[in-house]
Amino acid sequence: MNILGISCYYHDAAAVLVQDGNIIAAAEEERFSRRKHDASFPKLAIDYCLAQGKITSSRLDYAVFYEKPFRKFQRIILSSLSAYPQSYKMFREAMRVWLTQKLWIKQEIASLLHLDFAKILFSEHHLSHAASCFYPSLFKKAAILTVDGVGEWPTASWGIGEENKISLSGELHYPQSLGLLYSTFTAFLGFEVNEGEWKVMGMAPYGKPSYTDKIWKIINTYSDGSFSLDLSFFSYQYSDKLPFNHKFVDLFGLPISPDQAHYVTQKSADIAASIQLVTEELLLSLAKYVKRKTNFDYLCFSGGVALNSVANWRILKKAGFKNIYIQPAAGDSGGALGAALYLYHHLLGQKKRNTLSTAYLGKQFTNSMIEQFLTGKNIKYTKHSDQELIKYVVKMLEAGKIVGWMQGSFEWGPRALGGRSILADPRNPRMKEIINAKVKFREAFRPFAPSVLGEKADLVFTLPKNPKDHLPFRFMLYVVPVKSAWRKKVPAITHIDNTSRPQLVYRQENPLYHRLISSFYQKTGVPLVLNTSFNLKGEPIVASPADAYSTFVRSGIDVLVMGNFICQK
Repeated sequence: MNILGISCYYHDAAAVLVQDGNIIAAAEEERFSRRKHDASFPKLAIDYCLAQGKITSSRLDYAVFYEKPFRKFQRIILSSLSAYPQSYKMFREAMRVWLTQKLWIKQEIASLLHLDFAKILFSEHHLSHAASCFYPSLFKKAAILTVDGVGEWPTASWGIGEENKISLSGELHYPQSLGLLYSTFTAFLGFEVNEGEWKVMGMAPYGKPSYTDKIWKIINTYSDGSFSLDLSFFSYQYSDKLPFNHKFVDLFGLPISPDQAHYVTQKSADIAASIQLVTEELLLSLAKYVKRKTNFDYLCFSGGVALNSVANWRILKKAGFKNIYIQPAAGDSGGALGAALYLYHHLLGQKKRNTLSTAYLGKQFTNSMIEQFLTGKNIKYTKHSDQELIKYVVKMLEAGKIVGWMQGSFEWGPRALGGRSILADPRNPRMKEIINAKVKFREAFRPFAPSVLGEKADLVFTLPKNPKDHLPFRFMLYVVPVKSAWRKKVPAITHIDNTSRPQLVYRQENPLYHRLISSFYQKTGVPLVLNTSFNLKGEPIVASPADAYSTFVRSGIDVLVMGNFICQK
């Protein structure tokens, strides 16, 4: 049974191939097209998935799209009419795109993949999110919570998963949206929506939540964990240019211009801290309600808001669940995974499920492919055994060098997890400043995360019991406290509030990366390395040797490691 899952036409288009319930390949289109958050039809990602599965499209049993376009179209029409005439420009632009492209997704899939219409199916947006986090989890039964900007009508949903069945019993509907609330403040702080939310989360610890009283003035909360926004402060209902209006500005002051957004001011930091705290409280309230309703021990969480790793840690600690599962591509790209799995398990009745404990589902480049690239471009390199490679990289890290690290398959989702990473020594107090300024070319306040040996992680970080059982730690989906004894030892990965977002690395998932960190530990007594995504500001994470080499020569990276090859400047 071959099922292709597809998501596209909003942001982070992706494709996933599921064969007999096994996730064979999963990739976002941006990795191949090199366009950040590419929303276009994921033809390149589909080509990769089919090649990885060693099939052609003629052998697909089904292709399933992650949401229902006509229901989404209905929401756009009705919400635009309710906001007319203010919505005129947004409505005009939406009709141009929808009537020429988005409504015809079934025909596009049929044409490009040469499939019969009977093989092309459609899931629902939040059902796809729910399936993407429940079916790959460890749990036979679990509560489910999904939260994002908006799907068709829902902006959040909750319910249960048991064995191979999912039942969603509650929803929040547009225009009430926690995701859009957070994105509104993202825009207010001068950052790009669907890109700058990470920056708001990173800026928040620099401030104090002194604006929370004002934010709560525009939110009503209810006993069932739901909430409603005072929409008179927002304009995302009728404008695709600016999500807030003059009443919002009267309440919070003048917005931060994009030119000034990269500077941390007291106002910007305090607003970031405030919306982060309010978001955490709203999520915690929803999660506690779902716990009360289901009385289940486990929670599966998905949607773009599930990538807020600070909030995730608070939910784990305070919502009453023993464990949480979040898959690495929790946002819209993950809808492609959920759509395929929902069809296979719920609709086709297949009960055997497979846990997703690794994010290495993207394209792999062999040593011969890497060497062919290097020789074809006449690039100088040296080739080493694994042992020699690790010894050299550790030596470079100890010497304060920055290493581009490309190994195996690239990662599924937005985090670099040792497949396409930039590595550095976490002991160097200036390393954060150096990488932000000379490698990433991004805001100075942005924090860096560590990759830590899973079996040694609780030496450095405050973790739950049996952290190996908490799979989101393998995907950098929790922000946790750094223990006081280690804060001065690893300053480059310790944020201003003494927290960090660790990736726990285990030998069975990534033996070479685990071996590298183990060697660094043996030499330094520090069981972790600084790990940030292998890309420059505004670009997707690298996928191929060509991407990696281009990033290497255009940045302050000192050493490039691809497979068993080393390039130096």
